[in-house]
Amino acid sequence: MTRGGRKQPRDGPERRCVVTREAGPKSGLVRFVADPDGGIVPDVLGKLPGRGIYVAADRAALEAAAAKGHFARAARRPVTTPPDLVARVDAALLRRVQGLLALARKAGQAVAGYEKAKGALWTGAAFALIQASDGSDRQKAKLRPPDGGHFVEALSSREIGLAFGRESVIHAALTAGGLASTIVDEATRLGGVRGIGESGRAAKEQGSA
Repeated sequence: MTRGGRKQPRDGPERRCVVTREAGPKSGLVRFVADPDGGIVPDVLGKLPGRGIYVAADRAALEAAAAKGHFARAARRPVTTPPDLVARVDAALLRRVQGLLALARKAGQAVAGYEKAKGALWTGAAFALIQASDGSDRQKAKLRPPDGGHFVEALSSREIGLAFGRESVIHAALTAGGLASTIVDEATRLGGVRGIGESGRAAKEQGSA
């Protein structure tokens, strides 16, 4: 399993990380561009004009890209990397995930709260289980990710709560729909930036099965 509980990368356009030199699906990398003044700008939506510079959605890779001149070499000109680059990427991805979760909630493709998440899992409707990174092990052990499904643990209880219009949420679930796969992909990138990877509970359960 990869970050966020995804079993394997989905097919799609591939790009090469300027740090690791490994090629992979765009959904597993973060795109950057250099603005007209030479400043490096995160482009999590992949829509800004300019030549894209790709870095794996991994905290260590992002820190290395900022500290070791990878952006300048890829851009083939002097560039300026903001000192809070990783924080900017984190914030942009968080806004993206929260916005998608809010849309899924309005579309009836996401539910929050223990009982509703449990119901979605029990009926087989759940595509992914979402649990707060700061929830206690005891709380989170009450629910297991769906068989063959996905597990998201990249957001805090407050961050999930904001997407659902609540103060905090420990448990949520995504049902199959047009937004589910995108949310899992974006949460996977966020988890990578935050260093939440295969040490998650879903990966442990898979390994002990």
